[in-house]
This record gives sequence, C-alpha cells and structure tokens, in this order.
Amino acid sequence: MRSLNPTFLDRLRLTPDHGSTLRALGEHRGEQALFSRQTPEALETLRTIALIESTESSNRLEGIVAPRGRLREVVLRDAAPTDRSEQEIAGYRDALALVHDSAEHMSFSSNVIRQLHGMLYRYQPGSGGRWKSTQNDIVERVPDGSIARVRFRPVSPVATPGAMRELVQLWDRAIDQQRESLLVIPLTVLDFLCIHPFADGNGRTARLLTLLLLYRAGYTVGRYISLERVIEESRDTYYEALEASSANWREGEHDPFPWLEYFWGTLLRAYAEFRDRAQRMLAGQGSKTAVIEAAVEQRVGPFTMAEIAEQCPGVSRDMIRHVLRGLRDQGAVVVRGRGPAARWQRVDTGG
Repeated sequence: MRSLNPTFLDRLRLTPDHGSTLRALGEHRGEQALFSRQTPEALETLRTIALIESTESSNRLEGIVAPRGRLREVVLRDAAPTDRSEQEIAGYRDALALVHDSAEHMSFSSNVIRQLHGMLYRYQPGSGGRWKSTQNDIVERVPDGSIARVRFRPVSPVATPGAMRELVQLWDRAIDQQRESLLVIPLTVLDFLCIHPFADGNGRTARLLTLLLLYRAGYTVGRYISLERVIEESRDTYYEALEASSANWREGEHDPFPWLEYFWGTLLRAYAEFRDRAQRMLAGQGSKTAVIEAAVEQRVGPFTMAEIAEQCPGVSRDMIRHVLRGLRDQGAVVVRGRGPAARWQRVDTGG
C-alpha cells in the first residue's frame, strides 16, 4: 500500500551501509544452501528446535503462554489443546507447518492471508479468516489497564478489504518490476501491520507472512533458526522500529528505514546463529555429539534427558547421557537430581 507505491519506492535512497547489508544477506543465503546440502540430517535437530521456539515466541509476544511441557506436547506430538492458550498455540503450530511445507505453492494473496489467520483460530469459534468489523486502534496502556494514548490508528474496517486488495496488487507489481526482495518484503509486512486487517492476531499473521515471503525469495534461515525468537529477544527494539516507521504512514510520508534496518538486522542475527551451529556440526561431520550439543545450547531453563532425546531422533539415550556428563565435567551444564527425573541446565558463561 503506502510503502509499495511505485513513487514512494522510487524515492527511497539506500546508503552504502544498506547496500553492504543486502549483499551480506545474499551471501548468507548461498552459504546456507551449501550447509544444508552437507549436513541435512544434523540440521533436522535445528529444525525441530526452531519449530518449538517459533510457536512459543510468536504467541508469547501476544501474551499467550503455556507450560513448556504442554507446549512441546502440542507442537511436537499434536496433542489436543485443553484451554484457550493451547488452542491458539495449536493454531500457530498448524499455520507454521503449512508455511514450512508448502511455501513454494502459496502466493501472496488475500485468500492465503485469510487462510493463515483462519488457521490461528481453527480450534476456537469466532472470526478467524475474516477482516475486522470494528476499529482496532493500537494503544499504550498504563499499569491499571486504562489507555494512556493511541499509538497508531489503523485503516478503518470499511476501508480494510480495499486496502488489502491494493497491498496485494502493489506486491505483484513490485515483484513483476523485479524490485529488491529484501526491500519489498519488510515494506509489505510494515503496510500489513499498519492496515491491521484483523480484529486480533495481526502480529502472529505478520510473522507467518514474513516467513512465507522470505521462503519464496530463497531466504530460508527461518527453517533452522526461529525468527520469532530473535524478534522476541529484541521486542523493545521491534516495537520502537514499528512505531517510528508507522508515523505519518497514512500520508505516505513515513520513514521506513527504522523498520527496514531492524528487519535486516534480525535476518543477519539469524544467519550468524545458523552459521555458528552449522559450522560446528560440519566440523564433526554431523556427528551425534554435535547434534546433542546444538540441542542443549538452544535450551532455556532446566531440561530433562527425555526432552533432548525428543529433539535428537535416532540418537540413543546412552549417547545423550554420555554427552551430558561430558558437558557437566566441562562446566557447561549442571544437574540436579538423579535418574530420569534429573534436571539439567546450561551454564551461562557470559560469552
């Protein structure tokens, strides 16, 4: 919409630093393809971890949480949800799986956008997949819950269907004109969030669309490193960048660069994590030790041997026990308790 207007795009001026960033991301894309061919089995561990983290972080950003054990049951074992939070987590699980498995067959269209949103709410009766019918201002609240100020007023409900049609049309035009994908994708996400087309679930839908559009452009790091987790870990900067770039959006006089720079920085961080983990796996030729160590490094908080085994299919419990004890002896993890109920925890070295 506003950001994808050809006149607006033509006015954008990238700095030499921006150009260097885009070139670096292109190089990372090629490097990931090489690693993926060399260590496909080992990277499946990263894929499992990313699936859990993406579902957890994207929902947690919206205040939707569940105990870690139940989350793993819902995400990895398709357990039936038992409450509203688990219903929303299961919905994100299904939508995320669709993007991971079928991105190449999914176009950027109103139907696909509504399909993804509908999947978020498939376990709840309601308005999943329907454009909003009431105004949904983005507000800032004080501790007592009252509204301190309206941070942004999205497109009205009446204008939303037309705004979404225009967004899709401008996306198609930008792609036909072979505009830089790493410029068009974040601007599309920015416009989607400024339109705010649904009554609820806009942030989660935007993160699914981000993954989808990056996949279609060949940037598939989100398969192995959770972009949602990276966003959650920088959530203050995420919201600050969105607020800065949405100012004067209605007039088409907004500054997209706070958001663009945040978006590119998120991708750079994800690729740096991927390179680090993949290189260590490659050095061990995808050894089971490297797979287990990668699983441990991704853990936040205490974990059990059974949870590591779940992330490392094909690796025996004896091997996992051996590696965990080695990490304990190195001071990399600590353990409390004995036997199957023992809880392990990674030691933060501050590095």
